[in-house]
Amino acid sequence: MTPDPELLDGVCVVTGASGGLGRALAHSLAARGATVACLARREDALAETCEGRDGLHPFICDVGDPASVDEAFAALRALGPVRVLVNNAAVYPRRDVLDETAESFMQTVSVNLGGTFAASRAALDDMVAEGRGRILNVATFADIAPIPLSAGYSVSKGAARILTRAMLADLGDRFPDIVIGDWLPGMLRTGMGIPDGVAPEEAAEWGATLALWHDRSLSGTTFEMATELLPGRGLKGRVKDLLMMRRRAQPRRLA
Repeated sequence: MTPDPELLDGVCVVTGASGGLGRALAHSLAARGATVACLARREDALAETCEGRDGLHPFICDVGDPASVDEAFAALRALGPVRVLVNNAAVYPRRDVLDETAESFMQTVSVNLGGTFAASRAALDDMVAEGRGRILNVATFADIAPIPLSAGYSVSKGAARILTRAMLADLGDRFPDIVIGDWLPGMLRTGMGIPDGVAPEEAAEWGATLALWHDRSLSGTTFEMATELLPGRGLKGRVKDLLMMRRRAQPRRLA
C-alpha cells in the first residue's frame, strides 16, 4: 500500500520511541518518507533511536504527565502540523495485585490510558483544523483474559481500546477523515514481550503501513499483526447471510 502523500506532508508522532517497537516504528515511518517526532522519557535511548537517521527528531516527553505532552507537542509543531499519531507508549510493571497500591496502579493507568488520551487530544488540535488525520492506537487483548501480575496493565490497555470507540463516537460524524483505529502487533521480542516473539522490526513494517493508510473505512477497525479482525456475526446474522447467499466480508491484509 502506498503511503498517503497528504499524511507525509506534516509530522508523524510516535510515543514510546526510545526502544523496542516504538523505535522500530519510527525507523519504518522515516523509511517511507515521513518526518517523525519521536517522544520518550529516556534522553540517551531516544538519541540512539534518532542517531544517524534522516527524518527523525527527538522530543523528551513523559506521556503520563499532561503538561509534558503539551510542551512536547508545542515544540514539535515547529516541524509542521501533526498528521499522524501512533500511541505506542506503555508500561507493564508486572505486579501482583497485593503488591499494588492505589498510587502505583494509577501510575500505570496514567501512562497507558492517560498518555493515549493526552497525546490524542494534543494531536487532534491540528487534525480538526485540517479536517484530516490518522490516529493508530497500539493495543492488546490483555483485558479479555488477564494473566497474573497484570492488573494495572490489563485494565489500562483495555480502557484504551474503549477510548478509541469513544473518540469515534464524538468525532466520527463530524470529522470522517480523522481515521482512528487499533492495532495489535502480537507477542513481540522486546522487554515487555517474550524471548521467541515477533521481531519488533517485522511488526513495525505492518504498523507503519497501517499508520500511513488513510481510508475512512479503517475507522473503528482492529488489525492483529497484518490482518484485519472482522466483527463477530451472531446466529441471526449468519442465518441471514445463508438465506441471502451472501458471502462474509474478507479481512483486509497489510501487504
